[in-house]
Amino acid sequence: MSFDPETLTYDKAGLIPCIAQEVGTGEVLMMAWMNAASIRRTLETGRMTYWSRSRGAFWAKGETSGHVQTLVELRIDCDRDCLLAFVEQVGPACHTGRKSCFYTSVRDGAEVEVMAPMG
Repeated sequence: MSFDPETLTYDKAGLIPCIAQEVGTGEVLMMAWMNAASIRRTLETGRMTYWSRSRGAFWAKGETSGHVQTLVELRIDCDRDCLLAFVEQVGPACHTGRKSCFYTSVRDGAEVEVMAPMG
């Protein structure tokens, strides 16, 4: 059975969340939005291409920073309303220079940074 992105469940803006996870370590890197067209581009090129809500345009991860994400496997959750992308990440995934966007922890009621910028 071939995959059709149109069969997924999108929000009112036509978007679906996608979690990027480093294939080698299992580390969760980031969450970004995709639409049917960005999913198609990702599958055609092998490079993670998201939809930038702020720019209203495609965003190929690493197009300006060089911190490219190469798709290894794309999974669909049971409700078909969220994606999980196993990727190979070059450099930091977060625009702050950290490996992951999830670098803040809540500990004893306070926010604590648990990850320093790379390099």
